Amino acid sequence: MFEKQIKIPSHIEIIENKPLPESLKKIKAERDKLVADVITGASNKLLIIVGPCSAHEAKPVLEYVERLGKLNLKVGEKLVLVPRLYTNKPRTRGVGYKGMFSQPDPSKSEDILKGIYAIRDLNINAIEASGLTAADEMLYPENIHYVEDLLSYIAVGARSSENQMHRLVASGIDVPVGVKNPMSGSVLVLLNSVYAAQSGQVFKLNGWQVKTHGNPLAHSILRGAVDGYGNDIPNFHYETVMQVAEGYAKSGMKNPAIIIDANHSNSGKKFKQQIRICEEVMQNRSYDSDFKRIVKGFMIESFIEEGNQCEDKIFGKSITDPCLGWEDTERLILDIAEKV
Repeated sequence: MFEKQIKIPSHIEIIENKPLPESLKKIKAERDKLVADVITGASNKLLIIVGPCSAHEAKPVLEYVERLGKLNLKVGEKLVLVPRLYTNKPRTRGVGYKGMFSQPDPSKSEDILKGIYAIRDLNINAIEASGLTAADEMLYPENIHYVEDLLSYIAVGARSSENQMHRLVASGIDVPVGVKNPMSGSVLVLLNSVYAAQSGQVFKLNGWQVKTHGNPLAHSILRGAVDGYGNDIPNFHYETVMQVAEGYAKSGMKNPAIIIDANHSNSGKKFKQQIRICEEVMQNRSYDSDFKRIVKGFMIESFIEEGNQCEDKIFGKSITDPCLGWEDTERLILDIAEKV
């Protein structure tokens, strides 16, 4: 039985009530093109999607993004920096903190309407503070339209990549959508998901029959896998990347592209290992032109303070998965830029 609590306005009503200011729409369009050009190969820059595991509080996130905007001025000729403002948090067991969208204050109960307004404020303020538009995860496909006008990159998580609705909605999004390999690590399932997202679809969404023409910017994210015993299996190595590249070649899909997620099962959530993983991938890019052509960038989990905490007490420290601290992050990004 469902207990009705509060009616949530449609995404059109929400956006009309809290729109992206006209002064920022030009920035959004320019940023969308920068990110898309990396995926299509029109640009030789690398895409770096970097930020906290979950954006649980506006003030430290905005300070982090402001720092990222200043760093972007140093590396913008080589890299496209995209703040990772993840406002939905998947939970393996379905309980716990589920992100700013559902719970704008981690210490209080869920308030989805307040959460929607909070994440719109966060994204708009982040653009104003840094000139950078952000990335978020499409955890709930029916909710993506509340923030789609603000984002330049959208990810589909490992638990969602086999879900039909995620694939269908991804096919109608106008910015790059990165699809993570499933928890099993299956390359075939990953490529099938990307193929579905690149294909035109007809389906029901939020009370409408909708038609899409496919998203040619849909692509793969390698985040590592988990075996039947719960052991992490990295898949950022040369051999797996080239296996995915071969799958792309056989499928005839548009814009073959891979983003390497340096954390999660690739690092075993040992956040410092992200540095080593990025270094290995950059070395492989210098070794093999085919590898370089298909690996378009990284996802990196990072915040002001390194590690994580059980409660929201330390400013700029993750309350979910552990992250690199700012000093290591800045050093890593500068190092990647030097090697592009």
